[in-house]
Amino acid sequence: MNETYVTVTGNVATKVDHWTSPSGVPVARFRLASTVRRFDKHRDCWTDASTSFYTVWAWRGLATNVASSVARGEPVVVRGQLRIVEDEREGRRYLTADLMASTVGHDLARGTSAFVRVSRANPELTRGPAPAWPPVDTVGPPPFGAPGDEPAVSPRGALAGAPVEVPQGEAEEGVEGGVPAQRGAS
Repeated sequence: MNETYVTVTGNVATKVDHWTSPSGVPVARFRLASTVRRFDKHRDCWTDASTSFYTVWAWRGLATNVASSVARGEPVVVRGQLRIVEDEREGRRYLTADLMASTVGHDLARGTSAFVRVSRANPELTRGPAPAWPPVDTVGPPPFGAPGDEPAVSPRGALAGAPVEVPQGEAEEGVEGGVPAQRGAS
């Protein structure tokens, strides 16, 4: 009832881990780095100050969409519930900031993005109780990638940032020569 909702802008700091929980619910997580910028009067320029890191958690359809749309290094805007998790390991106390995402999107002030609507082919993914919190670390891939991770792959299978070639006559609707068509332009 009195949850703390926040909106955080920043860059995706790790690859998106995506798996299905034992109860069959898709889960995705990534680390978000948000750096404060301050104007330095002595230097007469903007400089980076402190960086805050958040673990972003997404469930169900949002998890699937995040895993197929977001890659390391991309600027995003995340809105969700903020939870501060306290943990003790080897006699040391740790605090982590977790964001239970309700919305994740690219920061269009810093680039462009092409939206593709997904169909609700499997409505069962959006039903049922929320998974237990905190999640069990023994299920799913290693947290935030392991050494030797593969490079980010775009939805079409090309390396992120690499040009995508579409064979002649096989261009998708709304796509011209492998580049999304601009809406409203004539």
